[in-house]
Amino acid sequence: MAEYELYTLANGIRVAHKQITHSKVVHCGFVLDIGSRDEKPEQHGIAHFWEHMAFKGTKKRKAFHILNRLDSVGGELNAYTTKEKICFYASVLDRHFDSAFELLTDITFDSVFPEKQIERERNVILEEMSMYYDSPEDAIQDDFDEVVFGKHPLGMNILGTSESIRRFHREDFTNFVQENLDTSKLVFSCVGNLPMKKVIRLAEKYLTDIPSKCSKRVRIPFQKYTPKQLSIERTLTQAQCTIGRDAYPVQHDNSLPFFMLTNLLGGPSMNTRLNLALREKHALVYAIDAEYQSYTDTGIFSISFGTEPRQLGRAIGYTMKELKKLREVPLGSMQLHRAKEQLMGQLAMSSENNQSLMLAMARSILDEYEMDTLESLYEKISKLEAIELQGIARQMLKEEDLSVLSFVPKAQPS
Repeated sequence: MAEYELYTLANGIRVAHKQITHSKVVHCGFVLDIGSRDEKPEQHGIAHFWEHMAFKGTKKRKAFHILNRLDSVGGELNAYTTKEKICFYASVLDRHFDSAFELLTDITFDSVFPEKQIERERNVILEEMSMYYDSPEDAIQDDFDEVVFGKHPLGMNILGTSESIRRFHREDFTNFVQENLDTSKLVFSCVGNLPMKKVIRLAEKYLTDIPSKCSKRVRIPFQKYTPKQLSIERTLTQAQCTIGRDAYPVQHDNSLPFFMLTNLLGGPSMNTRLNLALREKHALVYAIDAEYQSYTDTGIFSISFGTEPRQLGRAIGYTMKELKKLREVPLGSMQLHRAKEQLMGQLAMSSENNQSLMLAMARSILDEYEMDTLESLYEKISKLEAIELQGIARQMLKEEDLSVLSFVPKAQPS
């Protein structure tokens, strides 16, 4: 069992807290089980737009007062939106925890979506969309979601489209919040040097009067993946490529061993198989990464790199060769040992990030899985066998099941 304490208020809101004694900083935030996959077609992009608008005015604060409240005491206030979650969070010195809790409650539950601010923020988001479009290594990731998930909500860009962003007004935000907010599907999570009784006292102070609310929303499960090969002409000089497919959901028994395979292929270290093959041996790329993202009912696996357009075919070929090795040749005992040690070391270092821990606690509660302690993760990793990893590679890394999306430079007119 994860080493944190959990308290549930009468309205269904859950409060998770882990007390640590070695830091004066508190990381806390609301994580809501609402994301871009919960949007109706006409609401495309509104979850992310709501994240922006939460900072633009509440029943008792204007935008300046929201932004100044924690910044003026050296704190940080932030938010993000994913396919399945919206999070409003803050990091402050422990003596300012009360202020952070109150402010986060205010922007999460009492935003008023001023029409003038909607007009201003609309332009900000359109600029954000342009920024991503001008960054092909980011844009290809968004486009690859659509390649894998098609017209399913998971395939839709979190930012929305320029057309959808231009048509939202205050009523659209209030309707989306009313349709999706569920007090039993949101968590206030906190990590810091505070006793649980203080966290509970403030939770009762700020959250008790929030009315209980139950959403009737039902997420559409993703069911059918079809591999695709696409090449798109873009105004760029370097070709970009992403290779991958759908993958295991968060609670699947194979999620940990597949994560280990992904780490072995293209994790953050310089000695990954793909980096050694494509960068160090053949000098085809500057960087190549593999990523596995799990959702409640599915997941996505991807390998991404940029290369000279004339080298794109070779780079794809060498990538497929490394995947074939994992399918056909089981890891040797020393290779397996090193892969385990590397992953355990990376997990140990990431566990020292208290902000990430705070967010992970909330996600585990909302997605209904038990958050492993570092020791229990080590135990599971130590039990992984080469034959098990090879079996997963054969299931997940077959070349005929992989989609390939390439951005290539537009042909120059003769």
